[in-house]
Amino acid sequence: MAVPKSKVSKQRRNKRRSSVWKMEAPNLVLCPKCGEYKLPHRLCKSCMTYNGRDYSKTASAQ
Repeated sequence: MAVPKSKVSKQRRNKRRSSVWKMEAPNLVLCPKCGEYKLPHRLCKSCMTYNGRDYSKTASAQ
């Protein structure tokens, strides 16, 4: 069974429990083509474009 080697101080315990260090929600950016909000460096789900390229048509459809 794991046993702590030494006492954890109140300051160290409270520092670990605080929510200051936790990650923030990802930022949203506007799509330059349609103006919808999207995650940065991701495909826009409304107009299916990324970096000026259209990905609405799949390569498998011939």
